[in-house]
Amino acid sequence: MALQLSLFDGELLAGIHGEAAAFCMRLLTRFAEAVEAESFIDIEAAHIDGCLYLGQVSLDFVEHLVRLKGRVRVPTTLNVGSVDLIHPELFHGDKEIGANGARLMKAHEELGCMPTFTCAPYQTMFRPRFGAQIAWAESNAIVFANSVIGARTNRYGDFIDLCCALTGRAPYYGLHMPENRRAQVLVEIESLPEEWSDAGPACVAVGHTIGKRCGSLIPAITGLPVHTREDDLKALGAVAASSGAVALFHAVGLTPEAPTVEAAFQGRQPIETIRLTTDDLRRTVRGLSTVPDGTPLVGVSFGTPHFSLEEFVRLMPLVEGPKPVIDIYINTHRGVLEELGRRGWDRTLEAHGVTLVIDTCTYVTAIMRDMSGAIMTNSGKMAYYAPGNIGVDIAFGSLADCIASARAGKVVRL
Repeated sequence: MALQLSLFDGELLAGIHGEAAAFCMRLLTRFAEAVEAESFIDIEAAHIDGCLYLGQVSLDFVEHLVRLKGRVRVPTTLNVGSVDLIHPELFHGDKEIGANGARLMKAHEELGCMPTFTCAPYQTMFRPRFGAQIAWAESNAIVFANSVIGARTNRYGDFIDLCCALTGRAPYYGLHMPENRRAQVLVEIESLPEEWSDAGPACVAVGHTIGKRCGSLIPAITGLPVHTREDDLKALGAVAASSGAVALFHAVGLTPEAPTVEAAFQGRQPIETIRLTTDDLRRTVRGLSTVPDGTPLVGVSFGTPHFSLEEFVRLMPLVEGPKPVIDIYINTHRGVLEELGRRGWDRTLEAHGVTLVIDTCTYVTAIMRDMSGAIMTNSGKMAYYAPGNIGVDIAFGSLADCIASARAGKVVRL
């Protein structure tokens, strides 16, 4: 069926709402035809991934819209950029890349985007409501919005996300449609390792597995611990979207569209069932490390996706005691930084050798002072991407393991 345009869509194409909106609508129309959408829908919000500088084209596109006097039509948050605008001295990469990265971030602000610069917009005041139609980019934000919140978005990429923001419209296809949100694969966790006292490692292991085995199919997961936290689900979705193309998962009894298995599958049968045992989960977690225990470390990195305030609450008791002998970096966003300042925790962390990284992330840009050896993290996403992105070996462990290892200067397990 041919793409149907509303009166407003026609006005956008005709330039009645500005040249920038017309330019974006022309691109969106071609995109909608490519994905075989039959119409457009209004969106309530957008999240833009394109403020990370990836070359001249990154600037050319955004600055073209600035010259056309473009403005976003819906509340629009920004993903991480290439530099920490709060602490620019942390960037030690190529000066031209740093300058262009900052310029790109500012150009998005000129379009009316909110300077959130976080991969976790769901931790800000712009968190969408259940059922909201949105156009979000950034893989972990997409899967979190769809799965944990129950908002509706497809995996929008660079430029298309910004086009949606400037028009307030998105093609109606894919996960915007209720019938396309049903689960397809059943993932049954048969048992969990006794030594895992919290749900974090289990969620990372399950997320990595479903990314590898489900691809872009939608899994429904049973058997996660009842005490699974929102940050655990964040970690699950982040690694699932990294190791695969998962944009939506259902955790039965934990996420809003899956009160039961039957509800998650919308009354249908799974096309496949994946069963995970204790040994499977242990093996997956071990596989996230590229170095053995006892390996010397040059740094520890947390916050991929960005550390939440609740994660800092769990961290603070752990940092009390001897100062680490290697660098610790924690990626977070401006809203959390403000709260850390109110509580005085920013000064405490600095005194214990922690560097707070804002507006960006250590696995996408040149922030860490020493990358001559292995880095430890509790992030499945960091473990998956860092070896390829920044060329380091990775040790994966729990939050407590990472702090203990930072004090020992080598990989240790508690």
